[in-house]
Amino acid sequence: MLCPRFLKSAVSFTYRKFSMGQISQQGKVPDMAEVRNRLREIVGASTNWQDHQQVLAERASLSQYLAQSQDQLPAKRMKDSMIEAHLPLGSQPALREKYLNSHNSVRFGRILEDLDFLGVLICYSHTWNEELQRSPLSIVTALVDQIDMRQNIIFPDCDIKFTGHVTWVGKTSIEATMHMSQYQDGAYTDVLDATFVMVARDPENKRYHINKTRRVELSTASLLKVAPTAEERTLVHNLFLNTLDTRRMSFRGRILPPNSVWMEDAKLKGLEICHPEERNIFNRIFGGFLMRKAYELGRANACAFAGCRPTVVAVDDILFRKPVEIGSLLLLSSQVCYTEGMYVQVRVHSEVLDPLTQQHNTTNVFHFTFRLEKDVPAVVPQSYGESMLYLDGKRHFDGTMRNHC
Repeated sequence: MLCPRFLKSAVSFTYRKFSMGQISQQGKVPDMAEVRNRLREIVGASTNWQDHQQVLAERASLSQYLAQSQDQLPAKRMKDSMIEAHLPLGSQPALREKYLNSHNSVRFGRILEDLDFLGVLICYSHTWNEELQRSPLSIVTALVDQIDMRQNIIFPDCDIKFTGHVTWVGKTSIEATMHMSQYQDGAYTDVLDATFVMVARDPENKRYHINKTRRVELSTASLLKVAPTAEERTLVHNLFLNTLDTRRMSFRGRILPPNSVWMEDAKLKGLEICHPEERNIFNRIFGGFLMRKAYELGRANACAFAGCRPTVVAVDDILFRKPVEIGSLLLLSSQVCYTEGMYVQVRVHSEVLDPLTQQHNTTNVFHFTFRLEKDVPAVVPQSYGESMLYLDGKRHFDGTMRNHC
């Protein structure tokens, strides 16, 4: 049940300890495991994969509780959706193994999964109807608008705190803003800020209840539909001229400039078989899992390209175009598409392959900005298509740098 278009602002917020059906002891802040369990309760999801057809049939009956218009719904305040949850890496050493990487830091891909879970629960808190045992809405992630890092290192032996609330709603879309901090030296230190956009569907998670505004905004400026600007065209032409062999006086002879790498040689690919273990509460592949796999491939790509360890700076404009079904073959392709100084912009494209029809369908495009320990080579496009990837990467990088100024 979605509230009117604009939320009432609140000067001060009070954090909720999951009052929408208590899942933890009184006064105890829930951890991420309890966040997942609460989501299952809200939609009636089963932990047994074999029960999913029965669960879908039961959820179909919830359609009668959907509001016919937004005017029927009560106004909500921002603090109504305020949630705090903990990841007790410091106080529960047994939990660290799942989050620890080989560099004695926290796997950022796991953090992406937790943010996705929390964002969905925040939106369910906003739409919760206390008269119903289960929500008639299916809320899923549509877009990761921005994730900005405030600290480069996430320590594997210090507790993490997540807080978040709804910051904007449309008719069928909800924006959730989240903040992550980590306990160090007796106080919490800022780690990252994240903005996710969720959409509401019918109880069976089949029919979209989404407006197209954000998708239109992203596609309007897309280089797949709109020509580059005059400045960008000049940049591409100069890149081309820099690769010509002046001794041959021919457009055919191409040489690689010093301290450069052809874009064709800055790729990395991967394949995932989507098993039921990675399903979400609606029996599709969990969006957080897709983000984790894309991030890990993109990070490996940046590491192999630069020859040193990368640190994530930002994640932006992850648009979930199509759901990924269980049993799908997920093809991931990572490309270093722009570099500047010690920074690398990586684009990861994901698509599902139907082995019977050999059809490929794009599901997501991910954009990651990494910082390296040294200056990195320039990437140089050879084809027009690669030049568009280069410009798109530069746009994302420039946007990230503006946000960090």
